[in-house]
Formats: sequence, C-alpha cells, structure tokens
Amino acid sequence: MSVNIQLEWTPNPSTLKYVVDRPLLPSGAVNFTSREKAEADSPLAKKLFDIKGVVGVMIGTRFVTVTKGDEGEWDELNDGVMQTLDAHLSANEPIMSADWKPPVPGQGGGSVEQRIREILDQEIRPAVAQDGGDVLLDRFEDGIAYLMMHGSCSGCPSSTMTLKMGIESRLRELVPEVQEVVPV
Repeated sequence: MSVNIQLEWTPNPSTLKYVVDRPLLPSGAVNFTSREKAEADSPLAKKLFDIKGVVGVMIGTRFVTVTKGDEGEWDELNDGVMQTLDAHLSANEPIMSADWKPPVPGQGGGSVEQRIREILDQEIRPAVAQDGGDVLLDRFEDGIAYLMMHGSCSGCPSSTMTLKMGIESRLRELVPEVQEVVPV
C-alpha cells in the first residue's frame, strides 16, 4: 500500500518537512545528527542518511524533517527522500529499532522545570512541530531556561526570533522565575 507524502517548506532554508498519512511515533520526536546514531536507533533514519547531502533527520509523530548540508542538490535529495519514505513505509518496515526506547523526559529540577516542560509540551512543541521542528528543555538554572532546538529549528535563521519573541515571552508570562531563554 502506497503512502501519501506531502512536502512542506520550513522557515529553515536547509530543511524540508515530509508529512505522511500514518503514525511514525506515538508522541514527541527523535532527532538524528549523525549516521552512527541513526544506525543504532532507526532503520528509516539510517536509509535517509544514505542519501547524498542529508546531514540531519528528525522523525515526529506524522512527519520527517530532513536537513541538507553543503553536498548534493535539493532536487536529487528530495527525489531520494520521497522514494525512500514511500518504499520504507509502504513495506511497513520499522521506523525505530526493536530495542529503541523513547527517552524519558527529565523529571528533576523541581516544580519550575516541571511547569516549563508542561508549557513546552502543551503549547510550544505542537506549534514548533508544524514547522518541522522540536524544542526541549535541557535545564533551568539561575533564572535561565536552556533549550535544545531540533529539526528545522536547528540552525534556522528565524529560530532566534522564535526563541526570544515567542518562547521566552510565553515562558516569562506563565513562569515568573524564568528571566531568559537561551539555546544549547
């Protein structure tokens, strides 16, 4: 059975988003920045890294973002990604390795970190996922929320604006302890 794949542009000129008509993960997203990590955890990501020019892959609940490096051309890369996704998903091959376990979100850091994670999970991550990205809390120290940007958000020219004008504003509004948000 063939899969329906919709190509979407992202705010990051180095990243494309491929929306598929079936679930890939039960929740969240998994980011791959190296072929070695992909080999260990995801047969699908491993295949995508085999395409000339692919330097990053993020798998979400119903989408995959692919980041292109300096090598390769977008037309060839896009054709390769579309063919790989269609063949892999149509054959019902596994997205993640059998021994892969989803990361358990950090539970430490007290109530402030918990509130930040709840806001990220309920409001910010779904909005960022629409553009093919993801954002996670690394830690909260001395009034600063350190966030990890993944997928199309990583290296995106507008990610600083998203981080400062959007995420920081919202977190400061709902969690008065947050004074600043910085990327890691």
